[in-house]
Amino acid sequence: MALDSAKIQEIVAKYGRKENDTGSSEVQIALLTQRISDLTEHLKTFSKDHASRLGLLKLVGQRRRLMKYLKRTNRAGYMTLIQDLSIRDNI
Repeated sequence: MALDSAKIQEIVAKYGRKENDTGSSEVQIALLTQRISDLTEHLKTFSKDHASRLGLLKLVGQRRRLMKYLKRTNRAGYMTLIQDLSIRDNI
């Protein structure tokens, strides 16, 4: 259920600050959001896959921490990112 390299490059090109920017908070949040949505679809089909559910909860927590950091450091970037990714502002 890992993202393929083409999808990763597309997300990096859209949200990255530079060409090969994979470490910025915006890119990491966008990549985690894609993985979370993929796992959510997987769990709709396989509801008893508890290992994937645990992984999903860990990803959500990691994304939440990154979003909290981004909100604290770059509020305007945070607001545009949550609008682009359709994420609730519950931090």
